[in-house]
Amino acid sequence: MADPTGGPVELLAADRLQLDRVSTAERVADVLRTRITVGDLPPGTRLSEEAIGAALGVSRNTLREAFRLLTHERLLVHELNRGVFVRTLTQDDVTDLYRLRKVVECGALRYAEVTAEKIQRVQLVVDEAVAAAGRADWVAVGTHNLRFHQALCELAGSPRVVDMMRGILAELRLVFHVMGDPQGFHEPYIKRNQEILAALAAQGRERAEQMLAEYLDDAERQLRQAYS
Repeated sequence: MADPTGGPVELLAADRLQLDRVSTAERVADVLRTRITVGDLPPGTRLSEEAIGAALGVSRNTLREAFRLLTHERLLVHELNRGVFVRTLTQDDVTDLYRLRKVVECGALRYAEVTAEKIQRVQLVVDEAVAAAGRADWVAVGTHNLRFHQALCELAGSPRVVDMMRGILAELRLVFHVMGDPQGFHEPYIKRNQEILAALAAQGRERAEQMLAEYLDDAERQLRQAYS
């Protein structure tokens, strides 16, 4: 029997406007996620629909969909009768985030595809952190340190791992805001990033993984102490 609606292709064509809207919302979510990751939107920031919609040139419905996506990622929170805010993380969030980081990042190093070209790409991220430290821009140092971990995960060659890390690192930036001394927190990890990369370059995946696990333990301990 013939389909009176014209068939599945015609039905899908009717969904085109919805697909376009979702795609735009995902792009808006990516913009806001990036701003969170680089530290421009700290915890507790109220996100005005009117102001952000006008700045990005998007509709209120598109912006609300982007907010929904980021709320699902635990980056935003909707408070009844108050609006949407950048989420403030708790000490329990720190514990859970670092547990996840150890699983994802150490696993990524275990399966890293190490070549001179790939090591050089990660080295460029380390160099950017060194340059930011030279300018005493410690927020930027924190951003480049986060990108170092993203670059490490890219060595595993898994787009799913990369996508997962993007969300993890955005949440992690929200944790970093608890540190009253960003230089004291971020600066020592520049050297440790270099040491992990040197171990990888020497084909020492196991040693690099061990160093990273110790690194993450130390960072978690510092952040938990700051929350306390």
